[in-house]
Amino acid sequence: MGMAFSAQSQTTETRTRILFLLDASNSMYSRMGDDTRMNVAKRLLSRMVDSLEKIEELEIALRVYGHRQDKDDYDCEDTRLEVGFAKKNHDEIKYHIREIRPKGTTLIAYSLQQAAYDFPTESSSRNIIILITDGIEECNGDPCAVSQALQKQGVVLKPFIIGVGLDEDFKAQFDCVGKYFEASTEDAFENVLKTVVSQALDNTTCQVNLLNTAGKPLETNVNISFIDAYSGEHITNVVHTLNKYDLPDTIYLDPAHDYDVIVHTIPPIRIEDVELPAGKHTIIETKAPMGNLELVVNGLSGYGRLNAIVYKAGTKEIVHVQEFNTKEPYITGKYDVEILCLPRKMQKNVPIVQSKKTKLEIAQPGSVNLITKSDYWGDIYKISAGERVWVCNIDINGANKKIVLQPGSYSVVLRGKDDKNVINSNEKPFAISSGKITNIKI
Repeated sequence: MGMAFSAQSQTTETRTRILFLLDASNSMYSRMGDDTRMNVAKRLLSRMVDSLEKIEELEIALRVYGHRQDKDDYDCEDTRLEVGFAKKNHDEIKYHIREIRPKGTTLIAYSLQQAAYDFPTESSSRNIIILITDGIEECNGDPCAVSQALQKQGVVLKPFIIGVGLDEDFKAQFDCVGKYFEASTEDAFENVLKTVVSQALDNTTCQVNLLNTAGKPLETNVNISFIDAYSGEHITNVVHTLNKYDLPDTIYLDPAHDYDVIVHTIPPIRIEDVELPAGKHTIIETKAPMGNLELVVNGLSGYGRLNAIVYKAGTKEIVHVQEFNTKEPYITGKYDVEILCLPRKMQKNVPIVQSKKTKLEIAQPGSVNLITKSDYWGDIYKISAGERVWVCNIDINGANKKIVLQPGSYSVVLRGKDDKNVINSNEKPFAISSGKITNIKI
């Protein structure tokens, strides 16, 4: 009886290549039920190859290790690509599967390393390795390091490992290599093989629930990035929305990846190592309650463009830079807002409340016009309760200088650039009113 596998499972137009990496070490003669592990693997793998024959945009290949030299020879390079990637190579693969006889040792790391050269150098394809083994590394290699290097280089996606008859204790040794599945019986092996190939071929579905303070998935309209958790490769971006039933809309993703999900709220939220089982709808949840911060300049603004730096309250951690006369959503909490007007203003512990708008206003500015045809160095100070606070430096080069300032009392201190006597520094007080220009002749 063949394995049921739908030709419609391949929902993407991207070409997928699956390399079956089969362990043919001597230990595969061990029993699995009424037969050997090797015979079970050969039987089930042959059925799987049959089921894949009519799937479009799919190519398969077969690499085997431990099948040419005896175990006593301890040959740690005993691996070979028996059938390379090609269309209509299914009968050839089945023939080679039938001819395999277990002999040698277990060389996983070296086999994975050589497998990298089995895939054609085509950047648009999805390259997947399915490793079927009954043992752990015996040749002092590091399968974890090899696998992670191949993933980071973009050669393959995270490999699948089917542990044939391995104890559960061995699972931890394969977690760093790829997605591990245990198959202790022939029925379990058949189910696992179907699951793995399904994950290799199918897109699956998920939704991202952005929870408000009441725990309801009603936050929306933010961009979400899906990143491969191992290689760091960007997979896709979507703009979150609620569907016509006011539920988070369905997202279709490739289950061959494990994902880091970045929700681009302000500040962003990162959800790491999200696994999407093929054929299942996965709900990804995170708390993301949001309110709005509106920054307003009263009256007609004299600023070309005025920004504010938003910090996490009580820290110097910059969360965002927001332009005035805009409204932006933030995760609820408290923020410090530094307004980059002159003089600069700092508003501490500005509260952002669920589904509410926090409005932060500053006065309409005025300006001072320093009228001169000479060159000066100088500074402007804000005068408040008898205290002087430095505002800005002034560099005048033979022309009038206009500076936009918040309303208040000020003083300008100047010295001619060619004047070498500090005693000739000149100070002039002045006041700024909203929407008005103060002229000072120098």
